[in-house]
Amino acid sequence: MSISDIIALLSGIALFLFGMSLMGDGLKKVSGNKLEPILFRLSGTPARGIALGAGVTAVIQSSSATSVMMVGFVNSGLMKVRQAISVILGAILGTSITGWVICLGYLDSGSGLSSLLSTSTLTGIIAVIGIILRMFGKKRVHKSVGDIMMGFAVLMFGMSTMSGSVKGLGDQPWFKGLLSTMTQPIFGIMVGLLFSALLQSASAAVGIVQAMSVTGAMTLGSALPLLMGITIGAALPVLLSALGANTAGKRTAFSYLVASFMGVMVCASIFYIADAMFRFSFLKMTMDPFSIAFTNTVLRLAILALLAPFIDVLEAVSVSLVPERNAEADPALRLEERFLSHPALAIEQSRLTICEMAGKTEEAMKAAAKLLSAYSEAGFEYVQKLEDEGDRYEDALGTYLVKLTGRDLSESQGKAASVFLHTLSDFERISDHARNIARSASEIHEKNMAFSEDAQHELSVMAAAVLETMRITRKAFDSNDLELAGQVQPLEEVVDDLSDELKLRHVERLQKGRCTIANGFVFNDLITNFERVSDQCSNIAVAMIELSSGAFDTHEYQDEMEKEHSADYDHWLQTYRAKFALN
Repeated sequence: MSISDIIALLSGIALFLFGMSLMGDGLKKVSGNKLEPILFRLSGTPARGIALGAGVTAVIQSSSATSVMMVGFVNSGLMKVRQAISVILGAILGTSITGWVICLGYLDSGSGLSSLLSTSTLTGIIAVIGIILRMFGKKRVHKSVGDIMMGFAVLMFGMSTMSGSVKGLGDQPWFKGLLSTMTQPIFGIMVGLLFSALLQSASAAVGIVQAMSVTGAMTLGSALPLLMGITIGAALPVLLSALGANTAGKRTAFSYLVASFMGVMVCASIFYIADAMFRFSFLKMTMDPFSIAFTNTVLRLAILALLAPFIDVLEAVSVSLVPERNAEADPALRLEERFLSHPALAIEQSRLTICEMAGKTEEAMKAAAKLLSAYSEAGFEYVQKLEDEGDRYEDALGTYLVKLTGRDLSESQGKAASVFLHTLSDFERISDHARNIARSASEIHEKNMAFSEDAQHELSVMAAAVLETMRITRKAFDSNDLELAGQVQPLEEVVDDLSDELKLRHVERLQKGRCTIANGFVFNDLITNFERVSDQCSNIAVAMIELSSGAFDTHEYQDEMEKEHSADYDHWLQTYRAKFALN
């Protein structure tokens, strides 16, 4: 094998790996990033998990990528380890589809007119169509289809280059000797394991074995151990993805290694014991790319059939390998760095997390308002705790969303990320105002202040109106209900009117000597904080409504709403004025 052949082999491998990556990325984009969420929504039973794992892996062409997603799901609390194992078993089978795609490059179409249908001709046509779509396609999906076609063409060309560079090896004694050593199961499995771990792709490793098989020197006896080792070696990128994950995430990653290792060892033991007893003559059969793909699929089917009934055992082994840690990562923040490569998942995780933050913000407001009528140190500490959590949520979500907006997002994903970024600080400020209200309640308690009956009634009405605003805002945000969000602005106008009216009444009480200046400062602070909570709720509702239409200008929208009251606006304005009248 000359230097030029070695260079051709390496360049073929490089083109093959690049084409596989390009084709896989294009397939994921065409699917609209809908495949990933399906995995954790529809994997409730082992049978579903196996089927979904196989199907999604066949599309994205990487069992490692599917398994890495499973690590993320379990790490963030969306899945149990047992659920993820069934998907991983399906992924081990699904990755074999790539070998059959590669076989297309070895189809012979004869001569004459039929040569127009040869693989090289079809690959050239696909490449031309792909580059046209990639360069001149107007729609996102057209460009993604172009990526798929270009990736396929590059993959096929890489396979052709590899095959051409190794064809002469079949007559080389040293190469035949090397392949003969592969018939020793342990040695062959170790070589395949290292090969797959180095490439970090079982599909790529199998593709290269298929290219080597064109030499005509590879037998089933030498190919089978390689394929077994490749199956185990694919666990490396999954294990690497679990660095920094919590205990459950690490157990999920180890379950891939446990499943592939146990499956291969059981299959190898059964097969080679039977071979020792019956001496299988078909092990000397000469392999080609088609028989390699077939053997790889049969091996993975056997592993799946053996392990599917023992998911509980796989989970128990994984649990024993990764014992429980005392200190776990905060389960509340389910934002996973690995999800950034899958925007649909990252958006969903961000939505769940910010909805969780909104719930805690509403709880902080309820607890703070309760302190005004029934103060307790435990209640005060609870509000402080919720406010600290709000800060933590804002930091984590803000950092995560900024990273996410730098990715290639669809239009709907971009809108969702914009809504989250615009509303995140508003939720955090509401928790700040809840803390301020709690501090005012603490001051009232410590100084033994007493408001007049009128002042107490006015505060209770104001608090009720603001809590109603908060409830509607959170519910609208959780369900992305724009119609419900439209009720926030008229209610916010009612709160503004209440704020002005309460301040006027307070001045009257001061003038008549029915209220002290010290009490007045606290009273005004409470009114101001309540009114600002309502403002933040209005900002959140406006962000939802405006960004849904592709624009965002909070003040302009609020001004237009106040100048041009719609029938719905007037209806809700009168409804809330009646509900929160001071009387």
